[in-house]
Amino acid sequence: MKVSMKAISLSSAMMWGGAMLFVGLVHMAVPAYGGDFLRIMSSIYPGADTAPTFGRVLIGTLYGIVDGGIAGFLFGLLYSTFASGTPVVNK
Repeated sequence: MKVSMKAISLSSAMMWGGAMLFVGLVHMAVPAYGGDFLRIMSSIYPGADTAPTFGRVLIGTLYGIVDGGIAGFLFGLLYSTFASGTPVVNK
């Protein structure tokens, strides 16, 4: 079975970037929300920290989009490899 690498990459990028954006924006409004999550993410994504500023939220969102897209692509590649026995990369 073939998986659309473009679709799975974009879907993962939107989901993870959206999660980072949501947590960052809610943290700006309610500082008690998501602090531990954002501290963990700041150890992975430099520049994305718990400072309640819009610039930091955007940096975290951009990291999430890129990281989610890469993770989605790799997941799709693994799925295609195991489902068909050989790697299938389609557009």
